[in-house]
Amino acid sequence: MDELSHYNQARWEELAQANVEFTQPMLDLTVELARQRWDKEGFIGDAAGKNVLCLAASGGQQSVLFGLLRANVTVFDLAPTQLERDHEAALHYGYPIETLVGDMRDLSAFQTNHFDFVYQAYSINFVPSTESVFAEVARVLRAGGYYHLQWANPFTQSVDDEAWDGETYLLQHPYIDGFEITQYYPHWDVEDGKGGWRKIDSPKEYRHTLGTVLNGLIAQGFRIEHFQEALNSNPDPAPGTWEHFKSIAPPYFTVWSQLVFEGG
Repeated sequence: MDELSHYNQARWEELAQANVEFTQPMLDLTVELARQRWDKEGFIGDAAGKNVLCLAASGGQQSVLFGLLRANVTVFDLAPTQLERDHEAALHYGYPIETLVGDMRDLSAFQTNHFDFVYQAYSINFVPSTESVFAEVARVLRAGGYYHLQWANPFTQSVDDEAWDGETYLLQHPYIDGFEITQYYPHWDVEDGKGGWRKIDSPKEYRHTLGTVLNGLIAQGFRIEHFQEALNSNPDPAPGTWEHFKSIAPPYFTVWSQLVFEGG
């Protein structure tokens, strides 16, 4: 792991110790609820016996899906505390799991053509380039395997959802792939457990443009199967709230792609 890996590892360890919502295992799911929550498009299907890699997706929120569906689950992530929570979820539900500490840009710990699914929740924005990640995912996936990827909407990633001025959310900062947005938003506000808030230094985070992501997947032999935007579910959200922000600027994109030929 390089300097960036170690820096972001320390940041995620601190966030996990602070018990932010992204680091808490889901311990109240049934098989049906898990499928509804994570497989609305029906791509996973019968996962029993399939090899699944939860890539930079630890904390017991993604691995539980595949564990409950009786897949062979591996979680690969920077943060040891987060990986402990994958083990907590596995013990709670009673399925086996394998976890490894590492950087998403280097999957040399895994054999070529080993996985049937690679499931990556919001994490690729924590590296400055998608190229090495996509190349590694294509290598470890079997032909016909699926890659689930979620990342920040690059058009609105630098819009502060809390900066509602009564009329608009201000769009600013360069639309450049690899642009580090952390310089503008260097802290996360985290509940301190005493009814207040404290600031934790943010992991380094970068913009990845729509063209870079989609063309990068295609170049590695992926066929785009489904594209989804995170939309507001509240028909009348209060101005300045997270749901109101989502109604104007979808914060995340999700794409399912299938490996149809060897890229590169």
